[in-house]
Amino acid sequence: MSESVYRRVLGAELDLLAPELRPYFDGGQRAGVGSGVFDVAGSPLRILKPVLAFMAWQRILFPEYARNVPFDVVNTPTADGGLGAVRTFHFPGRDRALQDEMRVVDGHLHDFLGRRGGFEVRMALTVTAGRMQLRSDRQWLHLAGLRLRIPALATVTVDESWADGRQRVDVRLHTPLLGDWFRYAGHFTYGYN
Repeated sequence: MSESVYRRVLGAELDLLAPELRPYFDGGQRAGVGSGVFDVAGSPLRILKPVLAFMAWQRILFPEYARNVPFDVVNTPTADGGLGAVRTFHFPGRDRALQDEMRVVDGHLHDFLGRRGGFEVRMALTVTAGRMQLRSDRQWLHLAGLRLRIPALATVTVDESWADGRQRVDVRLHTPLLGDWFRYAGHFTYGYN
């Protein structure tokens, strides 16, 4: 079993995670599945629906917004040492999937979003008070074989913690003008195949 993408970036700092979170982040490159409920999922801003609908086709974001949304996550190791994930949100009347692949590039964690990995985000990782925290710092767009650095369209933050006997996750997309304009946050259980 090879080291997880998180261990390859953080090294010994990963040992500062809450003991309950360590298997998820340091379980090596193993396939696993989880399920839970997001207390909130999506964007409440109706003006963004056309853009988010296009991004849903790419499996990056989606235009729905709801509370108490059941979801499943499937993590799968890739042949080149990355970790792929598909999160399926079960909205009333429609499922939406978000797809990404985490890879270590030059010692940093990069998240390749969408069905073709066309949107790339570099994430800075820290462990604080037993929590895993990720924050975007650079972004690229992949078009016609080119990798183009772009200005940050949004800051992405991820906060994973253990509370009330459950693993919790809070993902936010933020811009100064709109504030937190897309979010999913809730709890889940996870196991390995």
